[in-house]
Amino acid sequence: MEKFTVELPILTKVTDLELKKLKEYFKDMPITEILSGLKFAQSRWTAKDAGTLKVGRKSMVQKEVHSVTTEQAQWRLKNWKMMISNYRRRGYSYPTISRIKKILIQKSKKKSK
Repeated sequence: MEKFTVELPILTKVTDLELKKLKEYFKDMPITEILSGLKFAQSRWTAKDAGTLKVGRKSMVQKEVHSVTTEQAQWRLKNWKMMISNYRRRGYSYPTISRIKKILIQKSKKKSK
């Protein structure tokens, strides 16, 4: 089995532990997987740097409920079956939908201003 060497210019000092991890990754994983992981990491880094990174359920839930009024929350709860189908069409999982419903219930109980 032929071995190849990769030389990378790095701007910061690399610790021994970081170097050991890099060597393990290159030894254990196929180069295509490493490249796809680096592409993902670069996209995430770019989004984080631009301030547009919103990941996970919490951001999806907040996006759906952050500006909902009491009346809107009550209407959504009255028409919940239709709302579920809309959320499923957008690709939300059932746990995410139940989190949205939980917050809508809280908002529907608040007094409107």
